[in-house]
Amino acid sequence: MENSNLTDLYTQVLHELGEDPNREGLLKTPERVAKAMQFLTNGYDQNPDEILQGAIFHEDYSEMVIVKEIEVFSMCEHHMLPFFGKAHVAYIPDGKIVGLSKIPRVVDAYARRLQVQERLTIEIRDAIERTLAPKGVAVVLECAHMCMQMRGVQKQHSYTTTSAFTGLFMTNDSTRKEFINLVQNKIH
Repeated sequence: MENSNLTDLYTQVLHELGEDPNREGLLKTPERVAKAMQFLTNGYDQNPDEILQGAIFHEDYSEMVIVKEIEVFSMCEHHMLPFFGKAHVAYIPDGKIVGLSKIPRVVDAYARRLQVQERLTIEIRDAIERTLAPKGVAVVLECAHMCMQMRGVQKQHSYTTTSAFTGLFMTNDSTRKEFINLVQNKIH
Protein backbone atom coordinates (compact mmCIF):
# COMPACT_ATOMS: atom_id res chain seq x y z
CA MET A 1 0.00 0.00 0.00
CA GLU A 2 1.33 3.42 -0.89
CA ASN A 3 2.25 5.87 1.83
CA SER A 4 -0.41 8.36 0.62
CA ASN A 5 -3.13 5.72 0.96
CA LEU A 6 -2.03 4.92 4.51
CA THR A 7 -1.82 8.62 5.31
CA ASP A 8 -5.40 9.11 4.14
CA LEU A 9 -6.54 6.13 6.22
CA TYR A 10 -4.86 7.46 9.37
CA THR A 11 -6.45 10.86 8.75
CA GLN A 12 -9.80 9.05 8.73
CA VAL A 13 -8.87 7.19 11.93
CA LEU A 14 -8.22 10.53 13.65
CA HIS A 15 -11.64 11.73 12.52
CA GLU A 16 -13.26 8.51 13.83
CA LEU A 17 -11.55 8.99 17.20
CA GLY A 18 -13.12 12.44 17.46
CA GLU A 19 -9.90 14.33 16.78
CA ASP A 20 -9.29 17.20 14.38
CA PRO A 21 -6.53 16.16 11.93
CA ASN A 22 -6.08 19.85 11.08
CA ARG A 23 -5.07 20.67 14.66
CA GLU A 24 -1.46 21.89 14.77
CA GLY A 25 -0.12 18.92 16.74
CA LEU A 26 -1.80 16.42 14.42
CA LEU A 27 -1.10 17.98 11.01
CA LYS A 28 1.73 15.56 10.16
CA THR A 29 0.60 12.69 12.39
CA PRO A 30 -1.11 10.62 9.67
CA GLU A 31 2.01 10.78 7.50
CA ARG A 32 4.31 9.95 10.44
CA VAL A 33 2.14 6.99 11.51
CA ALA A 34 2.00 5.71 7.92
CA LYS A 35 5.81 5.82 7.67
CA ALA A 36 6.17 4.16 11.07
CA MET A 37 3.80 1.33 10.12
CA GLN A 38 5.64 0.77 6.85
CA PHE A 39 8.91 0.51 8.77
CA LEU A 40 7.45 -1.74 11.47
CA THR A 41 6.11 -4.13 8.82
CA ASN A 42 9.00 -4.03 6.33
CA GLY A 43 9.64 -7.72 6.98
CA TYR A 44 7.06 -8.55 4.32
CA ASP A 45 9.58 -7.24 1.77
CA GLN A 46 12.38 -9.51 3.03
CA ASN A 47 13.09 -13.16 2.29
CA PRO A 48 14.71 -14.77 5.36
CA ASP A 49 15.93 -17.79 3.36
CA GLU A 50 17.76 -15.47 0.95
CA ILE A 51 19.27 -13.57 3.87
CA LEU A 52 20.77 -16.79 5.21
CA GLN A 53 21.77 -18.17 1.81
CA GLY A 54 23.82 -15.04 1.16
CA ALA A 55 26.39 -15.99 3.82
CA ILE A 56 26.71 -19.79 4.07
CA PHE A 57 30.22 -21.15 4.49
CA HIS A 58 31.46 -24.73 4.55
CA GLU A 59 33.23 -25.49 7.84
CA ASP A 60 33.90 -28.61 9.88
CA TYR A 61 32.80 -26.87 13.08
CA SER A 62 30.17 -29.03 14.78
CA GLU A 63 29.63 -27.47 18.21
CA MET A 64 26.77 -25.23 19.27
CA VAL A 65 26.63 -21.70 17.85
CA ILE A 66 24.48 -19.28 19.86
CA VAL A 67 23.50 -15.71 19.13
CA LYS A 68 21.70 -14.54 22.23
CA GLU A 69 19.95 -11.43 23.49
CA ILE A 70 18.91 -10.32 20.00
CA GLU A 71 16.52 -7.39 20.42
CA VAL A 72 13.05 -8.19 19.09
CA PHE A 73 10.43 -5.58 18.21
CA SER A 74 7.20 -6.76 16.64
CA MET A 75 3.51 -5.93 16.37
CA CYS A 76 0.77 -8.16 17.77
CA GLU A 77 -1.53 -9.08 14.92
CA HIS A 78 -4.53 -9.19 17.24
CA HIS A 79 -4.32 -5.63 18.59
CA MET A 80 -1.59 -4.04 16.45
CA LEU A 81 0.27 -3.09 19.61
CA PRO A 82 3.99 -3.71 20.08
CA PHE A 83 5.63 -6.64 21.76
CA PHE A 84 9.34 -6.65 22.40
CA GLY A 85 12.09 -8.56 24.13
CA LYS A 86 14.99 -10.86 23.37
CA ALA A 87 15.58 -13.79 21.05
CA HIS A 88 18.15 -16.49 21.72
CA VAL A 89 19.01 -18.58 18.66
CA ALA A 90 21.32 -21.59 18.44
CA TYR A 91 22.20 -24.19 15.87
CA ILE A 92 24.60 -27.11 15.64
CA PRO A 93 26.31 -27.02 12.23
CA ASP A 94 26.52 -30.05 9.98
CA GLY A 95 29.21 -28.90 7.57
CA LYS A 96 27.77 -25.39 7.04
CA ILE A 97 27.84 -22.24 9.12
CA VAL A 98 26.22 -18.87 8.45
CA GLY A 99 27.55 -15.35 8.91
CA LEU A 100 26.60 -14.40 12.47
CA SER A 101 24.91 -11.13 11.50
CA LYS A 102 22.43 -13.05 9.37
CA ILE A 103 20.70 -14.60 12.38
CA PRO A 104 19.55 -11.24 13.85
CA ARG A 105 18.55 -10.19 10.32
CA VAL A 106 16.32 -13.25 10.04
CA VAL A 107 14.80 -12.47 13.44
CA ASP A 108 14.04 -8.93 12.22
CA ALA A 109 12.65 -10.10 8.87
CA TYR A 110 10.01 -12.17 10.64
CA ALA A 111 9.49 -9.78 13.58
CA ARG A 112 8.80 -6.84 11.26
CA ARG A 113 5.44 -8.32 10.29
CA LEU A 114 2.14 -8.54 12.10
CA GLN A 115 2.84 -11.49 14.36
CA VAL A 116 2.10 -13.70 17.29
CA GLN A 117 5.10 -14.69 19.37
CA GLU A 118 4.44 -18.40 18.99
CA ARG A 119 4.56 -18.27 15.17
CA LEU A 120 7.54 -15.91 15.19
CA THR A 121 9.51 -18.45 17.23
CA ILE A 122 8.72 -21.26 14.80
CA GLU A 123 9.40 -19.18 11.67
CA ILE A 124 12.89 -18.28 12.89
CA ARG A 125 13.61 -21.93 13.73
CA ASP A 126 12.28 -23.22 10.41
CA ALA A 127 14.25 -20.74 8.28
CA ILE A 128 17.52 -21.85 9.89
CA GLU A 129 16.53 -25.52 9.61
CA ARG A 130 15.61 -25.15 5.92
CA THR A 131 18.67 -23.25 4.79
CA LEU A 132 21.46 -24.77 6.88
CA ALA A 133 20.18 -28.33 7.47
CA PRO A 134 21.99 -28.36 10.84
CA LYS A 135 22.04 -31.10 13.45
CA GLY A 136 19.60 -29.01 15.47
CA VAL A 137 18.11 -25.56 15.99
CA ALA A 138 16.93 -23.91 19.21
CA VAL A 139 15.01 -20.65 19.48
CA VAL A 140 13.73 -19.02 22.66
CA LEU A 141 11.89 -15.70 22.72
CA GLU A 142 11.16 -13.71 25.89
CA CYS A 143 8.82 -10.78 25.23
CA ALA A 144 6.63 -8.22 26.93
CA HIS A 145 3.33 -7.56 25.19
CA MET A 146 1.75 -4.11 25.26
CA CYS A 147 -1.65 -5.69 24.59
CA MET A 148 -1.32 -7.35 28.03
CA GLN A 149 0.33 -4.40 29.76
CA MET A 150 -1.63 -1.41 28.45
CA ARG A 151 -5.07 -3.00 28.04
CA GLY A 152 -6.74 -6.31 28.81
CA VAL A 153 -5.34 -7.76 32.03
CA GLN A 154 -2.94 -4.80 32.51
CA LYS A 155 -0.06 -6.79 33.97
CA GLN A 156 3.04 -4.63 33.57
CA HIS A 157 5.62 -7.16 34.72
CA SER A 158 4.51 -10.22 32.77
CA TYR A 159 6.68 -11.78 30.08
CA THR A 160 5.92 -14.54 27.65
CA THR A 161 8.53 -17.18 26.83
CA THR A 162 8.25 -19.39 23.77
CA SER A 163 10.62 -22.05 22.47
CA ALA A 164 11.06 -24.17 19.39
CA PHE A 165 13.60 -26.96 18.89
CA THR A 166 14.69 -29.40 16.20
CA GLY A 167 17.23 -32.20 15.96
CA LEU A 168 19.64 -32.67 18.84
CA PHE A 169 17.91 -29.98 20.88
CA MET A 170 14.78 -32.16 20.81
CA THR A 171 16.37 -35.58 21.26
CA ASN A 172 19.32 -34.90 23.54
CA ASP A 173 18.56 -33.55 27.02
CA SER A 174 22.17 -32.55 27.71
CA THR A 175 22.30 -30.50 24.48
CA ARG A 176 19.11 -28.67 25.40
CA LYS A 177 20.38 -28.08 28.98
CA GLU A 178 23.68 -26.73 27.63
CA PHE A 179 21.75 -24.27 25.46
CA ILE A 180 19.56 -23.13 28.36
CA ASN A 181 22.58 -22.76 30.66
CA LEU A 182 24.53 -20.74 28.10
CA VAL A 183 21.54 -18.47 27.43
CA GLN A 184 21.02 -17.85 31.16
CA ASN A 185 24.69 -17.22 31.95
CA LYS A 186 26.21 -13.78 31.58
CA ILE A 187 29.67 -14.49 30.15
CA HIS A 188 30.44 -10.96 29.02
